[in-house]
Amino acid sequence: MSTAIVTDSNCGITPAEARELGIFVVPMPFFIDGELFYEGINLSQSEFFRRMGSGADITTSQPTPGDVLNKWDEALEEHGELVYIPMSSSLSGECATARMLAEDYDGRVVVADNLRISATQRISVLDAAAMAARGKSAAAIAEALEREKLEASIYITVDTLKYLKRGGRITPAAAAFGTVLGIKPVLQIQGGKLDALTMSHGIRAAKRAMLDAVEHDLLTRFAGKDGVFVEAAYSCSEEEAAEWADEIRARFGERFDGYIAPLSLSIACHTGPGGFGVGCIKRLA
Repeated sequence: MSTAIVTDSNCGITPAEARELGIFVVPMPFFIDGELFYEGINLSQSEFFRRMGSGADITTSQPTPGDVLNKWDEALEEHGELVYIPMSSSLSGECATARMLAEDYDGRVVVADNLRISATQRISVLDAAAMAARGKSAAAIAEALEREKLEASIYITVDTLKYLKRGGRITPAAAAFGTVLGIKPVLQIQGGKLDALTMSHGIRAAKRAMLDAVEHDLLTRFAGKDGVFVEAAYSCSEEEAAEWADEIRARFGERFDGYIAPLSLSIACHTGPGGFGVGCIKRLA
């Protein structure tokens, strides 16, 4: 490909998958009790949740300019230009930083802000790679991604309100009240923003509310559109994730493409373990 595809690890693509796909992934940095880790390099999902469960202080950070530039330079050794697809500008300053850095590359680097994260960002990367394989330019790929940036929804429910409280997403009083009543919030990510959708009594009701929300999207926003399908994510156990996939398949049949993967750690920092996610996405390629 003359156009390289570069992204960050918020998309959930592992280093091994990146090598297989021929794309370049900038690992996201995390500070755990003041120690620096990189997602997918020296920080696995299991280690992240083990440290989280032990009460460690975990904070996220955008990649350093040096990390981004090193990955861009690596990609440009083999390609004439590149598209960089970072996590949503609504959730991080990474995109703004990248656009500033790209000014020094004489048009060889194009930054696409298509307001996505986790599974939906992964689809953007796969779509971009498919367009690059067909000979599309970096500018054309970025334009297509940004034109379709709102054609995706993610819904998430959490097992505990503790991490939303810790991240300042809800007040301590609301967290205490919700815990006593067994309330599970359903969160939505649309247009890159993490917002509350509804509150449900118990995890079963929360999961049903998410599936209802996806069905509503399919019947309204995505009605009559081709290439729309459902995917799943989780921060629960593998057994619970398999059961969640079965529930989604039972509800949506062939609309569910079978893809289910761990939530991006940048999201999991706020949701904690025991989370379930589902989304609907329109493919471009």
